[in-house]
Amino acid sequence: MRTAIRSGAELARFLDLPQLPNPHRGGAEADFPVFVPRGFAEKMEPGNPHDPLLRQVWPDVAETASVQGFTDDPVGDLAATLRPGVLQKYHGRALLVVSPACAIHCRYCFRRHFPYHEGPKGLTAWEEALTAIRADMTIGEVILSGGDPLTVVDPMLRELVERIAAIPHVRRLRVHTRLPIVIPARVTGDLIHWLTGTRLQGVMVVHANHPLEVDAEVLQALGKVRAAGVPVMNQSVLLRGVNDDAETLIELSERLIDGGVLPYYLHQLDQVRGAAHFEVDRATGRQLIETMRARLPGYGVPRYVEEIAGDVGKRVL
Repeated sequence: MRTAIRSGAELARFLDLPQLPNPHRGGAEADFPVFVPRGFAEKMEPGNPHDPLLRQVWPDVAETASVQGFTDDPVGDLAATLRPGVLQKYHGRALLVVSPACAIHCRYCFRRHFPYHEGPKGLTAWEEALTAIRADMTIGEVILSGGDPLTVVDPMLRELVERIAAIPHVRRLRVHTRLPIVIPARVTGDLIHWLTGTRLQGVMVVHANHPLEVDAEVLQALGKVRAAGVPVMNQSVLLRGVNDDAETLIELSERLIDGGVLPYYLHQLDQVRGAAHFEVDRATGRQLIETMRARLPGYGVPRYVEEIAGDVGKRVL
């Protein structure tokens, strides 16, 4: 992460793309900085301004447009906050916003405007959130999210997980992360140790949108997680110019399945301010799913869903 690319201009130089328009550091980048690991950038095609991986991280001037319906909190995170750092949207589950940091800044991120500065800092500060989970006997699963929880060092994550495991009614630990996709070397022995070292059943949900993201190194890293007895699933976001065609989505599912990773969700874009240029209409999304159903086994077709603030679960489209 220390060597990551941190500006649109640097990314354009790295990919030999002088023809790209000015990245508007005073607009899109000022609102949401560029952050791209070099290993992820190396998967992009030099000289191709339409590369699907580049499109996910490029600070387009379209982000500065005001579009009706696109807001700072599109999925109701603020209303679902029980205590600083802990959200509860659905019955039986609580989500901890473990870190404000990510290993990559995806331009469509639904939490790009989230008030991370209000969250707990350090293990001691998490006690209030853990107290809220202890008080609710219906919570059987705790989700580590962010940002990306794997930007936190393993010793701190180990202690946090041990504290969660000490809550008798919690049975499962789910980790939502993009880090094994963009920096697969993050899957270390220490990570496996805290993920499997308590009585909690671990589950890992990763985030890849395009088959070029799922190379041999990524699958090897995820294989270590699977070999430790932790199910691994993938969720994607339907993005215009990235994966809004059936062949791309089918290839993504096939690479995941062949690597033992279950295609879990295909999300309709959350309407976050700055991401309207990524939106694909729902009719197109439904047709893509129908084409996937005709070409893939049932377990290879992700559920096409939308998150609506206040709903009791993801809405299947």
